[in-house]
Amino acid sequence: MEVILIKDVENLGYANDIVNVKPGYANNYLIPQGFAKAATASAKKMLAENLKQRAHKDAKILADAQALAETISNLQLTISAKAEEGKLFGTVTATDLAEALAAKGVTIDRKAIAVEAVKTVGEYIAVAKLHREVKAEVKFSVVAAEEE
Repeated sequence: MEVILIKDVENLGYANDIVNVKPGYANNYLIPQGFAKAATASAKKMLAENLKQRAHKDAKILADAQALAETISNLQLTISAKAEEGKLFGTVTATDLAEALAAKGVTIDRKAIAVEAVKTVGEYIAVAKLHREVKAEVKFSVVAAEEE
């Protein structure tokens, strides 16, 4: 069954893509959750017209995402966490990275940041998905917080 995605769906496609899925998946999950709509002939025509009108807006959004990726690549983040002998109490998560980026003046949703579980002090790299075509590497170091 062909559907038009309304929102980005992980491992399926991005918004405004026309994808083939099984009818049960479309009728029981994608359409009721508001992730997709049926790809009828009229819906396809409307999609084509909307995409044509939105092409220049997308170019600006892509340029902004690339500029943000360049900014992020040049940042050096330091996250301070409680640690003993190099091991952290807890982990450094995407939320911690999003807060550290916000402190530097860069606002990114924590859900757009993919980071492995960081449980020791050291240098790490996370990936931030800024646009469907733009991903930025976030370099950060985790240091032990000084006790008072």
